[in-house]
Amino acid sequence: MATRSRYVASFSLAIMGTGFIITSLFHDSLAGAILQGGFEAGLVGGLADWFAVTALFRHPLNVPIPHTALLTKNRQKLTEGLVSMLENKWLTKTSITDKMKEIHLAEKVFLIIEKELHSDSMKRGITTVIEHAIRRVNINKIASFVEKEIKKYLYSIHTSALIQSAINQILAHSYDEKALNYLLMKAKGWAEKDSVRNELGSTAIKAIDRIELDGFLQFAVKSFINVVDENKLGGIIQDFILRGIDGLQETDNKNRQALLEQIRTELKKVHENTTFIKELDDWKEHLIENWDATEQITKTLEKMQQQALFSIKDGEFVDMHLLPFLTRLLNNTKENPVHMSAIENWLQKQVIQFVEANHSKIGKLVRENLDALDDQTLIAMIENGAGKDLQWIRVNGAICGFMLGLLLEVIKATTPL
Repeated sequence: MATRSRYVASFSLAIMGTGFIITSLFHDSLAGAILQGGFEAGLVGGLADWFAVTALFRHPLNVPIPHTALLTKNRQKLTEGLVSMLENKWLTKTSITDKMKEIHLAEKVFLIIEKELHSDSMKRGITTVIEHAIRRVNINKIASFVEKEIKKYLYSIHTSALIQSAINQILAHSYDEKALNYLLMKAKGWAEKDSVRNELGSTAIKAIDRIELDGFLQFAVKSFINVVDENKLGGIIQDFILRGIDGLQETDNKNRQALLEQIRTELKKVHENTTFIKELDDWKEHLIENWDATEQITKTLEKMQQQALFSIKDGEFVDMHLLPFLTRLLNNTKENPVHMSAIENWLQKQVIQFVEANHSKIGKLVRENLDALDDQTLIAMIENGAGKDLQWIRVNGAICGFMLGLLLEVIKATTPL
């Protein structure tokens, strides 16, 4: 387009020159004189505007005339002026931030996320990111941290409070009575054995033999032993024990109620036993201090890591769990004006901070791009961009000069001397 305009401008200048030459042959006539004056003025105007336009970019006819080739001589000023105009007038910090405030960034971002969330590329991206994140987890550090936190928590547990809580649960759920029933059941099972009966009889006989009595009592005991052997005596003792156990198993038995009451009383006093509590604290601290859980925690975390990677690679985790969760999260957030306002404010703040930090880079980028061009390339770009208008200056100069020349010649011809 610029080449065509340059051709039109040169053609108009050629017309003016040709017209001036031709009309000079008829300058003796009035019409010839008027036309010659018009072509002469048009030629002068065209040449003057050609000189002016050419002087912007280069020396006319390569003659180093002063105040020509203005663009190359004032290139730095032109660059600084353009940068200053961009930074201080056209693309100021205020104008950029004000324009961004008119855009509802949160809504735009959410629309983009909703549109791309279920795309294959997004799924692959999410899977890759999560998989990479899981693989990057430092299991050893986490295991060490977990062990430290577990031990810290265990150290912080007050033994007295823990025991009191356990006792409260025992009493609230009647675990003491259940424990007594269990012990009585086991005791009865033990007492019913024949071997136990024989052992009880043997033990009783030996105990009686060791008793030292005088006179009639000694005679009576010896007579009793001769009548009752180990088996009979063991049976008597066994029967006595079993009747005692049966009685304790009855819920309304006074001995049972008294025993349970005593057990509960002693349980309630346990937390007041400072010696016992101190021994439990020492035992707890010794156990925690010598507990090396790192290896077990590491194995557990490694197993969890492998299971997580398997779930991610399987694809069902993303489709069935992650994407539905993200969709619900997006919908809930969009429906909450408070959350949307907070996100919008955060995004606007990030944009303002980004503009504040990088505004100077706009001018720097323009300056670097302009400085990277040599003079000929820069001139060619400007001529190609604005060449049409510049060349029409030459055409307009020739036409205006021609019209003014005609007018002046008419005035001169009609004005008496």
